[in-house]
Amino acid sequence: MKKHYILTLNPTAKHQWDRCILRDPITAEHPNLESLITQVVGEDTGSYLIALNIEIQVLEKAVHPQPQKVPVETPAVIVNQQRSELVA
Repeated sequence: MKKHYILTLNPTAKHQWDRCILRDPITAEHPNLESLITQVVGEDTGSYLIALNIEIQVLEKAVHPQPQKVPVETPAVIVNQQRSELVA
């Protein structure tokens, strides 16, 4: 059985779970390895010793540009604070 998934790596992601994401290319769901194994083994009650071979081939790479911080120079602003009095 051969399955294809999209692997997205983002080492600068804010959360740990967003740094490495594996998704189905059609449904965008996370793969459920238990259901894939159950399809092969069956649903009979019992304990099974299984061999699981994972072979990874990069079929295509899409590079996402990393945002860069650009320094922006702003001129200093001097604010004159004047006290105004209300006359009644």
